[in-house]
Amino acid sequence: MLNIQEGSAEIGVSNACKSLEIARSSYYYHFRKYRKKRLEKPQEKLAPAWSLSSTEREMVLEVLHSEEFVDKAPHQVYATLLDRGIYLCSTSTMYRILRENNEVQERRNICRHSHYWKPELLATGPNQVWSWDITKLKCLAKWTYYYLYVILDIFSRYCVGWMVAYRESAQLAEKLIGETCLKQGIEKGQLTLHADRGSSMISKTVTQLLSDLEVTKTHSRPHVSNDNPYSEAQFKTLKYCPAFPARFGPIEEARDFCRGFFSWYNSEHRHTGIALLTPEIVHYGKAEEAIGKRNEVLLEAYMRHPERFSGKIPQAPQLQEKVWINRPEEKEGENGAIHLIG
Repeated sequence: MLNIQEGSAEIGVSNACKSLEIARSSYYYHFRKYRKKRLEKPQEKLAPAWSLSSTEREMVLEVLHSEEFVDKAPHQVYATLLDRGIYLCSTSTMYRILRENNEVQERRNICRHSHYWKPELLATGPNQVWSWDITKLKCLAKWTYYYLYVILDIFSRYCVGWMVAYRESAQLAEKLIGETCLKQGIEKGQLTLHADRGSSMISKTVTQLLSDLEVTKTHSRPHVSNDNPYSEAQFKTLKYCPAFPARFGPIEEARDFCRGFFSWYNSEHRHTGIALLTPEIVHYGKAEEAIGKRNEVLLEAYMRHPERFSGKIPQAPQLQEKVWINRPEEKEGENGAIHLIG
């Protein structure tokens, strides 16, 4: 291509291509690639003659790291040094040096936030992991609320216990948890109870009760709603219910509503997370039978009109064998096996 460029100045591109037996289109194709590559080649930027030397930049960084200025913004450092008759550089240069060292936000060697353990909980059946939380129900009087306590089984989505009270209280939470464990026949070492970090959840009263019952307790990380997803989703189902009132009158009205809602939720609500079964069916071990009956109905429908099913016998949705709160990441091993890491 260089030979063609040299010859084209004297005899033209067409004659140069003919003499070298190269198609003119091939020459232009490679010439454009060559020119594009040259244009895209990064040009090395030379530092201006007035820029700080490496020694001066290190001196600025050392001053910013000093005990006196480590907590101060560059504008504060700049002004303080000027008052002392010292000029190192402009504030924009200070910021530039800090950005290059990833220190614009924090120059101290500290941990800004405490490290909290990420809960990773697995349930393969009912009454293994419960999630509980408290939500507010608005009253007729402004700025007044009732408090709804709900305990949910994460495998079956079954509401195993609930209570409406005038206040949020560790003693009331202790009573509800104790009665629910007794009603469900929870044995020592069987259950993990998960909650967020509300005052009742982390209270000594509840902690002592769980210790006596040998129930493992876990908590969500601060400001992480995804660590308690099942309770949050259940509250959404409650408050998006068409019959849910904007405000409740007497507390008995709230209790009557919740009594009807949780009866419907447990025994009638087809939950997408549990193969469109009701929480009651899954919680009390009737899921396999219910799915079997559904498959019989689908088989009969297929036998009547197989052409409507693309040649495949339809199957009812299957129940998940494992339910997680924060499933660990999967990593493929050397032999192709999948390992959970967390």
